[in-house]
Amino acid sequence: MQVPYFSQWESPDLTSAVIAEGEAALRRDPRWRDSGATDLDEYATWALHCCGMACLKMVLAARTGRVVPILDLARGCTQAGGYVVDPAADTIRGLIYAPFVPWVAEAFGLDAGVVTDVTAADLPDLLRDNAFFIASVHHAIRWPEQDPPHRGGHLVLVYAADAHGITFHNPSGHTRATQQAAHLPLATFERFFAGRGIRIARQPPDRAAVRA
Repeated sequence: MQVPYFSQWESPDLTSAVIAEGEAALRRDPRWRDSGATDLDEYATWALHCCGMACLKMVLAARTGRVVPILDLARGCTQAGGYVVDPAADTIRGLIYAPFVPWVAEAFGLDAGVVTDVTAADLPDLLRDNAFFIASVHHAIRWPEQDPPHRGGHLVLVYAADAHGITFHNPSGHTRATQQAAHLPLATFERFFAGRGIRIARQPPDRAAVRA
């Protein structure tokens, strides 16, 4: 299966600027309207939180050939409880796995499930029975030579794994090599991996209609 790549912001080459400047860089994204955002403020606010929706966008594109705008996915996921928005505190919490799983089953016909207490060495077996694994890693996985301060907090889409390593798309990779088909040895991936994520089974969606 060919797995299209999508960044969590509309212009993937902005990643280094986003790392340095945050929302200010996102406000310069010339493609922000492609996200489905109602305005630039919504886009800049949400793009930093959309790694999980970028992973879902890639899964849906691989499965159905349809590209669903990332903010359409984020709104649907929020309505299902997958994100908790607190305007007073100016915070967005999520992705929350438990409500995400029934939402993608209902909206897209995906057979998904929460996976916990696994290691990178378990992923080859997991990927024999599933097409994808949305893995919780530290965002510094884009710099695999570094030691992260902790594990988890960012989501990447794993679509291949064997004894030699893990292959994944990273929605916030800063170069093409760290964005698309990034490959790391099991031991290196393990340093960033929180041991949890969401599996998505191999069978195609039960429904042709996509309701974001």
